[in-house]
Amino acid sequence: NYLPQATGLVAELKAAFPEQTFEFDVVRGDGGVFEVDFDGTRVFSKKRDGRFPAYQELPKQLRERIEA
Repeated sequence: NYLPQATGLVAELKAAFPEQTFEFDVVRGDGGVFEVDFDGTRVFSKKRDGRFPAYQELPKQLRERIEA
């Protein structure tokens, strides 16, 4: 069950980007899939990477995309 980690990640992203308006969809499923899409592009996939994102990993990746 990744719901606690997913909701924690949403809080982490909101804290990292207080000036941004993001839409977060936490969808319950099965099979251990955890994916994050930003602006139509998949930026993280637990299935692909074989792990859950590290602390601050996604805020860093998203900041790089926003500033690009």
